[in-house]
Amino acid sequence: MPNIKIFSGSSHQDLSQRIADRLGLELGKVVTKKFSNQETCVEIGESVRGEDVYIVQSGCGEINDNLMELLIMINACKIASASRVTAVIPCFPYARQDKKDKSRAPISAKLVANMLSVAGADHIITMDLHASQIQGFFDIPVDNLYAEPAVLKWIKENIPEWKNCTIVSPDAGGAKRCGHPLLRVLFFFFFLCFI
Repeated sequence: MPNIKIFSGSSHQDLSQRIADRLGLELGKVVTKKFSNQETCVEIGESVRGEDVYIVQSGCGEINDNLMELLIMINACKIASASRVTAVIPCFPYARQDKKDKSRAPISAKLVANMLSVAGADHIITMDLHASQIQGFFDIPVDNLYAEPAVLKWIKENIPEWKNCTIVSPDAGGAKRCGHPLLRVLFFFFFLCFI
């Protein structure tokens, strides 16, 4: 695949490596460090001029550090003349803050969308957004992929009594994803793990 470069943020290098392996590509060189005042420094270690760049960085774990690292990587690639920068964000940061539910509350998901656009992202790929309205916060293309097919396959292959299980959602947002009988198992499992 000519003219494609994949770079990994520090949130999930394993996932990035698996994506690169699947595509038969090498991960691009990136050096990430912190200055003594805790500022994030990212250096792209190879030319991206005229390349179609994909940056894989999830919005989980140390969310604010990972988000800032992603923004810096996008901007670094853009000012180094990448032809297009796609941010692959499996877990979109601040996605649960997608509406104004009380007075003086921010819509942080919209703020993150604006920051990604201003940093120079040309395209966003994410998974299972908390609410589909978040796609409307962007002026650039957003692909919201769904994990349901892969999850259903995993459940059928790994849970022997899957037909006798029930899924419970921890909130109303997850309840609509529990429509498929198999998915009730998954949400019950996640609910138990994170309580």
